[in-house]
Amino acid sequence: MPESSRRSMGRLVLLNGPSSVGKSTAARAFADAQATPWLVLPVDLFHAQRSRPDLTVPQHCSMTEGDWQTVLHQTRAAYHRALAGAAAAGMDVVGDHVLNEPWRLVDLLDVTQGLDVFLVHLRADLDTLERRERERGDRQVGTARIQQNLVYDHVDCDLELDTTRRGPLDLASAITALMTSPPRSRAFDRLRTRQPRG
Repeated sequence: MPESSRRSMGRLVLLNGPSSVGKSTAARAFADAQATPWLVLPVDLFHAQRSRPDLTVPQHCSMTEGDWQTVLHQTRAAYHRALAGAAAAGMDVVGDHVLNEPWRLVDLLDVTQGLDVFLVHLRADLDTLERRERERGDRQVGTARIQQNLVYDHVDCDLELDTTRRGPLDLASAITALMTSPPRSRAFDRLRTRQPRG
């Protein structure tokens, strides 16, 4: 898409990586470092704002496992549309997600057509991820191990950063540099030509 067409809308920086890699911290550091306002929209915000966020196990309510999976799917789909809607309205947006299910990327590619999206992969070594999981205390230990390879299955991105030894300010600086000198071709545009629909 021509740069002139993109500029009438906001930009979307999407941070992708496994649980505890530091996505939310990096997103906030990046937004705070910008000279203009950015909307910070983490996927966890949507889960937290859903009524009864404590209902993480279907046995605690009358819902079946299938019902609960539908709610989770709908929440994530709503999140995708919030990201796209905010950028389409002219806001610069930084979001973070876990692209560990193929449908999430396919859906994002669909709803962000015509938008300027920068996909940033955040990585960390497994020891670091598992230590962070234990220290946080609000994540099931082992989640990052399961997600670590799945989230990068699509391979392509605009920038890849290792959070093992890089702090939030360093990460923010690297993402800012990407925005200052954007690549001619964006990962989302390339992925859109390769992804099966549906």
